[in-house]
Amino acid sequence: MSVPASSPASAADLKPAPLSLSDLGAALRFGMAQFRAIPLLSMSFAALFVSIGLLLYAALEFGRIAPMSLSLAGGFMLVGPVLLAGFFSVSDKVRDGRHPAFGDIWDGFRRMPRGGWVVSFVCGLLFLIWVTDAGILYGFMVGREPFGFLRLLHIEGVVISYAGYSAIMGGVLAFILFAVSAFSIPLIYDGRAQLVSGVVASVRAVFGRFGVAMCWALTLSAVIIVSALLLPLLLISLPVMAYASRELYFRTFPPAAGPGGG
Repeated sequence: MSVPASSPASAADLKPAPLSLSDLGAALRFGMAQFRAIPLLSMSFAALFVSIGLLLYAALEFGRIAPMSLSLAGGFMLVGPVLLAGFFSVSDKVRDGRHPAFGDIWDGFRRMPRGGWVVSFVCGLLFLIWVTDAGILYGFMVGREPFGFLRLLHIEGVVISYAGYSAIMGGVLAFILFAVSAFSIPLIYDGRAQLVSGVVASVRAVFGRFGVAMCWALTLSAVIIVSALLLPLLLISLPVMAYASRELYFRTFPPAAGPGGG
């Protein structure tokens, strides 16, 4: 079920529907069903980011700063919204009963309005801030002591402390970004909102359904961070969670709820 083009609505017109934990379960089941419908295409797109992750982890091993992988895995949540346009395009094709191709992924990025790219730029900026802060924290807590991935397997107090403090720092940025982008990206992508109205509607939806939204944020974070640390899992979890996010958006902002929606 793709959303037909319509005039962007104001934030006041974009009223989120009630949500419950059952909606989260239904969204996850939907995400898995869509993945099973197009597994090769889904994994092919996700493989691009797995390859980038492997290169980054190789650089960390070469530099003997393996604990930084914990920060990079958490930081992946900050750039995740940038990837959604490609998955949205593929997901909508499947919803409409069509057979998507790899070119549809590029089409999703091509059709993303400018407001969506502004949000994506903010995501990238916050990621750079996060990596810089994590690097400074690493320098203070771990220092220049060589630390490869084999040593990382032996849980040490300094690594636990570093991971804990970095999680606190990253959690603040991740929450801000989640509130801003969780629903603004799909609203802007579908042409139902512009930048400001989309962000306002997203923040309103997150705080208006705070308990359910936080359950979703924690689920999303746990799945993606663990998968980013165990990279092959990302081939499945990334598309599944992207498709599930699309479904949860439709449950939060049903197309018929906005002007021009159908």
